[in-house]
Amino acid sequence: MSPRNPNMESSIYEGSDGWWHGRVTMGVKDDGSPDRRHRRARTEAEVKRKVRELEDLRDKGRAPKAGRKPTVEGWMTTYLTDIASLKLKPRSLDDYWSKTRNDIIPGIGKHRIDKLQPEHLERMYRVMLDEGHAPSHVLKVHRILSRALKIAHRRRLIVENVATLVDPPTVDETEANPFTMDEAKAFLEAAAKRPTFMRWCVGVGMGFRQGETLGLRWPYVDLDNELFHPEWQLQRLTWRHGCQDPHACGGRLHRFDPCPPDCKTHQNYKRGCPKPCPKDCTRHASACPERKGGGLVFTRPKTKKSRNAVPIPPPFIPYLHEHKAQQEQVRTVAGDEWQEHKLVFTRPDGRPLDPRQDWEEFKELLEEAGIDDRRLYDGSRHTAGTILNELGVDMPTIMEILRHTQISQTRRYVKGRSHLSKDAMRRMGDHFMPGPEPTTETRTETVDRRAARAQRRRRIR
Repeated sequence: MSPRNPNMESSIYEGSDGWWHGRVTMGVKDDGSPDRRHRRARTEAEVKRKVRELEDLRDKGRAPKAGRKPTVEGWMTTYLTDIASLKLKPRSLDDYWSKTRNDIIPGIGKHRIDKLQPEHLERMYRVMLDEGHAPSHVLKVHRILSRALKIAHRRRLIVENVATLVDPPTVDETEANPFTMDEAKAFLEAAAKRPTFMRWCVGVGMGFRQGETLGLRWPYVDLDNELFHPEWQLQRLTWRHGCQDPHACGGRLHRFDPCPPDCKTHQNYKRGCPKPCPKDCTRHASACPERKGGGLVFTRPKTKKSRNAVPIPPPFIPYLHEHKAQQEQVRTVAGDEWQEHKLVFTRPDGRPLDPRQDWEEFKELLEEAGIDDRRLYDGSRHTAGTILNELGVDMPTIMEILRHTQISQTRRYVKGRSHLSKDAMRRMGDHFMPGPEPTTETRTETVDRRAARAQRRRRIR
């Protein structure tokens, strides 16, 4: 009888099946039983190599936990449900879920996370780009997947985060297209004809985000000290099921077959016909009788710096007083139909303004003012930052007004103007190479040389 191997020593032997087997003692499992891992190969040298690799991971404390590893789909569901939901803001979590359902799970969802290879990710990204997705979209998917795999690696579910071995597509930074001073005035002149005039003054003149503007409430407006306190923002969140069987709940809305080429049902849809539902579809939460967590919701701004007080321009104060008085009249006319939310900008019945309708109104104002199409962000925050810079405000002050956490972020919001560049270079040239000073008759006589004056007299004679 062969002597017993010492504790934590591996054993290698040739089995009756013709394979070489290796068994490595890793420690104990969560339930206290021994954790023995098995490796096999066709040759003794190959199984010894596998055993040494596993022992090396054990000695370095990097060995994955025992048990069958989940698939990418299973781990992403666990990550978003139990881990990311504790830290992410609601809108960010919705975006993570959307890209997981539509991109990650269809692309690599069936792979086990410990068997995932860089080639699988690269192939998925290539397919996404071929389907017409923007590089920025693919980059977001890569970051979401990389973060989830990082947590899996930290918890020793995998040996390495393969997302770090993949280079995602390069994304060119979107160039800002803010209003010029003349365009900003033309835009506000067009907005002055509408009841939402002050909403656009705050957006364009103070650089507030759309959600911060629509979520602004009177208790956080200090007209005496001329300060706005953006403590809340208005966002539209995705509904979630509150029932026990989300798939059966949306049964009457499931569509498993694609629309025909001449579909007339969705001919007025801006995004075309919706995609067919997957077999286990649970997306129709907006129709759930017990739905929760969706619709227009007041949420906190993303960062603590975003909640800093912002000074109100003094010329805005009389208009804000007038806007508040007009709102009191509208509240009186609405009577019992008024829904009190203490909002600064409301619908005629007191409800919050719909962000989608607000965006459509911005597009209408652009057309009325004769301004070419651009993003809402360009017409608000980028415009405020750029005009403040043109007025000579230094970058740290602009950073405080826009409530950025880093000045590098503020620089991306400020776009240089060609006419300012020309004026700056003209002043630079004047400083180094000043032009000839104007001369007068008296100055010419006094600075002329004596020999030159004598020569002129000889010519006269």
